[in-house]
Amino acid sequence: MPMLVHLTAEKNVKPILRGGIKSSCGVYSMPMLQNHYISHQWLRELKRRGQRTYMAVYFRVSAEEIVSVGHYNQQHQQVPLGKAIEIIRNIDDAQGYEIIISRTITKKEIVKVRALSQIIGWRYMPFAHGKSFFNCPGCIPRGQIKSKVLQQRYRQGITRSGSGK
Repeated sequence: MPMLVHLTAEKNVKPILRGGIKSSCGVYSMPMLQNHYISHQWLRELKRRGQRTYMAVYFRVSAEEIVSVGHYNQQHQQVPLGKAIEIIRNIDDAQGYEIIISRTITKKEIVKVRALSQIIGWRYMPFAHGKSFFNCPGCIPRGQIKSKVLQQRYRQGITRSGSGK
């Protein structure tokens, strides 16, 4: 049975240990690979939602279970979990890939919960570091970290990379 990791806000750990991982739209996870970065790549992107600390919940499910696998902004395919892990392993760079399990993960399937370094992963999109983004006030969600600074930079004609338009 393969090991998967689900990232969740620290405040959700106690309820998860009592009743499992519940989600109305599926449980997002990544397989535990030899590449620690790829397995935990979603951490910094999730932190943009405002939670300060995320934890890793490790669990095991059957390799025959049907899951959805694919890049976050592309069509996913329904395959057995073992095949989904093989797909992710065989991609040159699996940044942005995810596995979605369409059922609740029971507390018996949870193996451990662990604190993580809070600087793992990418923000905005894979390979976004050093790229300039469109920062119009309508595209920056209210409450996003540094949203006021980004909107001020937009009004001054400065992109995130610091150069002009």
